[in-house]
Amino acid sequence: MTHNQNIGKFGENLAKNFLIKHGYLIMESNVKLSYQELDLVARHKGQTVFIEVKTRISQFYGPAENAMALSKLERFRKGIEMYIAKNNLDIDEIRADLITVDIDQIKQTAKIKHYKDII
Repeated sequence: MTHNQNIGKFGENLAKNFLIKHGYLIMESNVKLSYQELDLVARHKGQTVFIEVKTRISQFYGPAENAMALSKLERFRKGIEMYIAKNNLDIDEIRADLITVDIDQIKQTAKIKHYKDII
């Protein structure tokens, strides 16, 4: 596993714990669909929630939310569409969220932000 993959996995674990503390039930993680991957699939208040997690350990390129470029958002949307079709989900009962994790290695802290309904 590469350094960036390790950072991503660490951020996803922090995101999972954050979601669980806020009443989400994690259904799946790292779901591979063709060339797409969905980081987390959860249930919350009767909805299936698809969560993309972006993690940064440096502010050199800006905060983690800057990593969610339009092209990545489009791939996220396509992955959700594939998952919906594969699992025959009701489109009215889904939501797409973004969780950003900015890690301060010096202070050994993580700042987590949850953006709901990004698509």
